[in-house]
Amino acid sequence: MPRLMAVSLTEQQVRARTKTVTRRAGWRMLRPGDRLTLCKKVMGRRRGEPLDRIALVEVISVRREPLNAITPADVAAEGFPQWTPAQFVAFFCHTHRCQPGSEVARIEWRYLD
Repeated sequence: MPRLMAVSLTEQQVRARTKTVTRRAGWRMLRPGDRLTLCKKVMGRRRGEPLDRIALVEVISVRREPLNAITPADVAAEGFPQWTPAQFVAFFCHTHRCQPGSEVARIEWRYLD
């Protein structure tokens, strides 16, 4: 059974299939070949609120790296081709309450649908 992953901050990019990489705090258990169901929201749903499944993906690679090691190509793969790495790092730090040098999991996937 695929694990669930929330993509509320990049829902549009996932729906458009322009996002193929994500960065996450934690996620140490993930391995290449694992499948993920990308959802609008996973935790914090109200009782009876349905799970909005957006896409099924297969993990291609997972590695740990400092957030500020992101490249322009990966910023685009995150779904933000118009942003610089510095803009992406500022966005991530603001939304995840971390520091630019924080270690994150870089997760790459392919869409299965």
